[in-house]
Amino acid sequence: MEVIKRREEKRREVIENARKWASSLNFRTSAILIGSYARGDFNLWSDVDIVIISDTFKENPLERLKKIDPPPGFQIIPLNLEELEKLHNKKDILAREILEHGVILRDDLQLRHKLLFLNKSY
Repeated sequence: MEVIKRREEKRREVIENARKWASSLNFRTSAILIGSYARGDFNLWSDVDIVIISDTFKENPLERLKKIDPPPGFQIIPLNLEELEKLHNKKDILAREILEHGVILRDDLQLRHKLLFLNKSY
């Protein structure tokens, strides 16, 4: 039981740190934790996967990453709304991960309701 409690605490700690970091971004965005920390099946070598969705992203993904300074161990996937919609329409694995396991860290774009609606179509 002690191991389970430590894992739950570690997951809560990572989510809180990710939430604080996402809150520090100085542009309009929605941030969603995905991957092993969102699902709860993380291990010692897991990174913290976060999808950053912004209506301000116009440039290519590499240029977008230059605007974002994630902490060590954070893996950032920057998308704009159009790209998110395309991933959903293609039933891409990333869209599925967001819809099924995503933990919303910040939601300036008010995507929570849209994601709930989209999840029903899977």
